[in-house]
Amino acid sequence: MHARAAALALAALVALPACAQAPAKAAPAASAAVDDALYRALGGQAGLVALMDDFVPRLVADPKIGHFFAKTDLANFKDMLVQQVCVVSGGGCTYRGANMKLAHEEHDIRMADFNRLVEDLQVSMEARGIPFATQNQLLARLAPMHRDIVNTH
Repeated sequence: MHARAAALALAALVALPACAQAPAKAAPAASAAVDDALYRALGGQAGLVALMDDFVPRLVADPKIGHFFAKTDLANFKDMLVQQVCVVSGGGCTYRGANMKLAHEEHDIRMADFNRLVEDLQVSMEARGIPFATQNQLLARLAPMHRDIVNTH
């Protein structure tokens, strides 16, 4: 069950090139949850930046999904990921990036691609020393966004 939840969780994070470029249409501002325990467990803003510093190059270098990021503004992409995870984890941030469904609709993203991204995120979290329980909490909060990311069967 944890592997399936993890596989469904991180598509949320894969704000592919459409989101990584300056968004034409920003998503409505999302407010953070009152409980910031997960945000703190991830190391706060500095921890999220460090996680994305590991994760983004890992995605780009991945032979199976790296092509999705070939034309991506990686600095902006990383910033959007930090914002998104900050919001999801209760950090009090506002996500100003593109709507996930719109950002991914022109990309043929299969469940296998999504699963690979989740694996890369898990490796990055492990490399940053994030405890397994904290990893699972983050992935569970990101899981609902997979419906807007995977668009090819």
